[in-house]
This record gives sequence, C-alpha cells and structure tokens, in this order.
Amino acid sequence: MAETSFTVRGTLAVLFDTEVKSDKFQTRNFVIETPGEYPQLIQFQAVNERCGILDNFQQGQEIDVSFDLRGREWNGKYITNLNAWKIVSVANPVQQTKLPAPGATRATQPKPQPANDPFPTYKGAGGEDDLPF
Repeated sequence: MAETSFTVRGTLAVLFDTEVKSDKFQTRNFVIETPGEYPQLIQFQAVNERCGILDNFQQGQEIDVSFDLRGREWNGKYITNLNAWKIVSVANPVQQTKLPAPGATRATQPKPQPANDPFPTYKGAGGEDDLPF
C-alpha cells in the first residue's frame, strides 16, 4: 500500500504534553489554526520518537506540518489520525524538525508537498457554497 503525505500551513494554537500509553508507545497532540475566511482548528498527532519534534516550537508560531493520514477500525468505530512527521517554521525555514515517515527508509522517504492550501474554498455560481451547514 502506497502512503500519501500532505503539508498544511497554520499557526500552532495548542500544544499538549506527551502522553505515555505504555512502555513502548507514547503520543503528543497539537492543534494548528489554518488561515482564511473560515479558519479551521486541526489536531495532529506525533507518535513515539516524533513526540519530541514539537519541543522547538511555541504556540503562536506559523508552521508547515507534513503528515500522513492514518485510519483504523476499533470496536466498530472508525478512527482517523493525522500523523505528523515533519514541522518547519515559516519565519525561519532553517528551524525544522524531520524524522523519517513511519515505515520509510532513506531511499523511500516521502518528498515534501508544496505548501498550497489543501482545503481550497469552492464557491457555487451564486457566490455561496452549497454546504448543508
């Protein structure tokens, strides 16, 4: 199965502490706010050795987050995670933290995607979107 990686830009809004789930598994969640007419708050997760990648960043800082989509079924429920594997400061591109994507080797490591808006705003012919909410 080929993995797809994405990149999104936003402001680091919330930075949670690392949660130790077991002696072999830990997670750290963080939330970014995307810019635009309707800003979105998007939660990401760093796992195991990637939990430390956030130590170099502060709330309020504009960052690019490279991530993979992860999904699974558990007890009849479907869970989706945005698994962060690279974070780059927009103001200081030298300040970055990158670890190999899960399951990737140096030869197969995903290439960063352009920082285009992955959530473009689409307008209908009348200038209003057709979303039901």
